[in-house]
Amino acid sequence: MSRAELPSRRTLLAAAVVATVAGSAAPALAGTPTAGTTGTTDARRGAARTVDNRAWTSYADWRGGTAEGTRAVAGSRPGLVIARAAGTTDYTDPHTGRTSAWEYARWTSPVHRLEVPATEVIASWNAHTPVGTWLQIELKGTYSDGTDTPWYVMGRWAAGDQDIRRTSVDDQGDGRSSVWTDTFALDDAASGLRLVSYRLRLTLHRRPGTRLTPTVWRAGAMGSDVPDRFTVPASTPRLARELIVPRYSQEIHKGQYPEYDNGGEAWCSPTSSQMIIEYWGGRLTEEQLSWVDPSYADPQICHAARYTYDYQYAGCGNWPFNAAYAATFAGLQGVVTRLRSLTDLETLIAAGIPAITSQSFLAEELTGAGYGTSGHLMTVIGFTDDGDVIANDPASDDNEAVRRVYRRCEWENIWLRTKRYNASGKVASGTGGVCYLYFPAHPTPRQRKALAAVGVR
Repeated sequence: MSRAELPSRRTLLAAAVVATVAGSAAPALAGTPTAGTTGTTDARRGAARTVDNRAWTSYADWRGGTAEGTRAVAGSRPGLVIARAAGTTDYTDPHTGRTSAWEYARWTSPVHRLEVPATEVIASWNAHTPVGTWLQIELKGTYSDGTDTPWYVMGRWAAGDQDIRRTSVDDQGDGRSSVWTDTFALDDAASGLRLVSYRLRLTLHRRPGTRLTPTVWRAGAMGSDVPDRFTVPASTPRLARELIVPRYSQEIHKGQYPEYDNGGEAWCSPTSSQMIIEYWGGRLTEEQLSWVDPSYADPQICHAARYTYDYQYAGCGNWPFNAAYAATFAGLQGVVTRLRSLTDLETLIAAGIPAITSQSFLAEELTGAGYGTSGHLMTVIGFTDDGDVIANDPASDDNEAVRRVYRRCEWENIWLRTKRYNASGKVASGTGGVCYLYFPAHPTPRQRKALAAVGVR
């Protein structure tokens, strides 16, 4: 996101949702648990959970559900592939106008009953899509009154851009819920209606007559019902540690490849993603970077922007697309979730896992930032002795200036709140603790324990 306090496309799309939830709940403390997964409970903390994570990742997971031409594959990283074509379909790419025929196979997950009846759901997936393949992920849910949503497309995705243009799908809704780029949201959360369960449907596509197949290693979703809040008190510091994470500035890419979200000034999300990917050892080859102008510094940032770009959203900030991009690097997986406080981030940092967080703020709300934004991603890499946040902030003039220290109380508030006042004094949305987590496909026991503690498996 640029430094200017301008409305992002996501902010504009979500404005109607913000209006309906205004005043629907009292503020919650930062210590309120907001992350969970099957088998993880926050009851011992004495507070209601507000986030539910479910992911299908194991061989047993992929053998469950309903298969139409797909099969589960075992191994060190189990997955889902096309075994035989269930049918053929024509797809007209709305961003190129090309119509092509594709074979497809489908897998539909079992029903997952949310432990936290949700106002919002965000899907994540990790997959390999060789040239000539792509996938679609859909979600269908059941409301608390027993009625169902339609099947909503949560993304049409390929790692490359040769076959289709990866895209979200606009104008999806049933009068009770809508999809805003990458987020399913109830239209009127104040009504008390909630989503109580859902299924995911994966449709894997390949060129007819080939034996090509996508391989899906991870598919899941995060459902949440975060209390409406303008302010969130800071949690108590308990860790001083800093991880050594590469530093990259989005600002040095201003004007480069404007076809991808107007160039580098808007590339906070892919720049943050690339920092974490390289922290875990992910590297791009000279061949992969050969398309980038050789006069540009840090060509991998240009590459990340191109391969996270959502052609419908017209930006690089699609949350699941960034997580899916990270998982195209060997040995990595990525998810989108929400966390409950900086205590959760301390748990992750202690296990060596940095995180990418999404926040919106006015310049005066974050001391030392020097800018305001309606949506910005940065990387949390540690905490000072005083508990302040050490962040790699890509909205910096150069790579050397990327490392920043931000006041804990300010930073935690702008990240966890769901509502704020923008530069015009109008109520705008906050992300409520949205976070990208990238971590090894085979975490160490300590990493696995830390991820479980924040609700991710």
